[in-house]
This record gives sequence, structure tokens and C-alpha cells, in this order.
Amino acid sequence: MGAAESSMFNSLEKNSNFSGPELMRLKKRFMKLDKDGSGSIDKDEFLQIPQIANNPLAHRMIAIFDEDGSGTVDFQEFVGGLSAFSSKGGRDEKLRFAFKVYDMDRDGFISNGELYLVLKQMVGNNLKDQQLQQIVDKTIMEADKDGDGKLSFEEFTAMVASTDIVKYVHQLHDRAIAKLAQANDS
Repeated sequence: MGAAESSMFNSLEKNSNFSGPELMRLKKRFMKLDKDGSGSIDKDEFLQIPQIANNPLAHRMIAIFDEDGSGTVDFQEFVGGLSAFSSKGGRDEKLRFAFKVYDMDRDGFISNGELYLVLKQMVGNNLKDQQLQQIVDKTIMEADKDGDGKLSFEEFTAMVASTDIVKYVHQLHDRAIAKLAQANDS
């Protein structure tokens, strides 16, 4: 390992929930996913993982991992995306990741439109658009404590704590992340 890579690993160990040995294992998994050896994983490589390809939120997960918006996920972004879901990841980190799933434009709020789009990805055609919009409107209305028409992280956190269906949705999301980690093991 060169000095630059060693420095990167030290930084990742300090700023993530992974130990040095865990980071080495993640690096090996990352390199397996990086089929073209480019040093980053693109959407096509991500979607080669069967458990991810079949997940309705696959594209959102890729977008969240891709912090710099480059269209690819480098190793540091990969570690950052998985860090919240390590055994050392706390509830707040998991909630922040879940919030990012809905905050598509990364403005720090979940709008009515963002909530609709993400839920539409999850439910597909199982609900009529009008039914889904009613659910979204009701959710925003009940959770939006300051009346600005959108959800802040704090409002989102309160909603998650008090809504069984949202807990269920996040359990599904957590399972998808776990499948990603399992797929990386193979």
C-alpha cells in the first residue's frame, strides 16, 4: 500500500464506522464490483448485482453513494454510503441515509414531489397515482410541523418515530442495503 492509499485508509478509518481490516475487505469487494478497473463503480456495474438490480430504489441508492455527482462511485464514496449500515452505525446515521433517499435534490428538505417520486418507485403500479398522491399529501400535512410544505430532517425523524408504515418502508430499505453488503461478499 502506497503512502497516498495509506493516508486515505487512515482518514476513512477515522471518518467511517469501519476498522482497518474491515476497510481492506471492503476494498476487495469494491475491486470485484469495479469490473473495468477504472477505480470507480458506474451505474451499470452497480446494477450487475442481482439483489440491487431488482431493487426499485437502486438508482436512488447509487445517487446517494455518488456524493460528488460524477455518475460513478469511488471507494471513499462507497465506504461513506455503507458506513451508516455497519454494526457501529447509529440510528441517526441510518435516518440521515434514509432522508437522503427522499431528498432527491439534496436541498435538506423532502418536498411533496420528491416523496411522491420515491414512493412511486417503491409501489410501482400497485396504487393509482391519485391514491399515492393522497398518501403523500396526508403524510406531508401530518409531519410538516412548521407549515412550509416540506419536511426537514427533524420533521422526517419525528415522522419515522411515529409512523408504522414509514418504519416498514425503512425496514425494506435496510434489507436492500443488507443485500448489497451480502452481494459484495460473493
